Amino acid sequence: MPLNQLSLSLQFGRFDGAAEHRAALLRHKVARWIRHALAADAEITVRIVGEDEGRELNRSYRHKDYATNVLTFDYTQEPLVTADLVLCAPVVQREAAEQNKSLEEHYAHMLVHGTLHAQGWDHETSAADADEMEAYETAILQELGFPDPYAK
Repeated sequence: MPLNQLSLSLQFGRFDGAAEHRAALLRHKVARWIRHALAADAEITVRIVGEDEGRELNRSYRHKDYATNVLTFDYTQEPLVTADLVLCAPVVQREAAEQNKSLEEHYAHMLVHGTLHAQGWDHETSAADADEMEAYETAILQELGFPDPYAK
């Protein structure tokens, strides 16, 4: 099955340890992970940020005063998916360690997760929606060669 087209902008904010995150997020890998989660062509900006920027964005846009792993700003879904995905490097790194995953593996999961949000998927609306989204994420990640991100 052919993958959808993606125009990708990959940006890194200034934060301690950025080099390790750059190494885990090679452009061709990021594009591959996102394209596998797309149901339509897309223009997506991915920005990797530090804790301060992540917290400020979450506070400003979601009114939650903490840095979260991924924020999705979705603008259009048709005919083109347009979105910004903001991933907070220290949170992703901390979660990867807690879940005994590589940094690359957890970034792949968070990028697939954010890309699905950009297309209207929502796990906070009901338990059934959460189960459906998790199952789809798992299928995509396994197609990419990663294990089930929700396996205990």
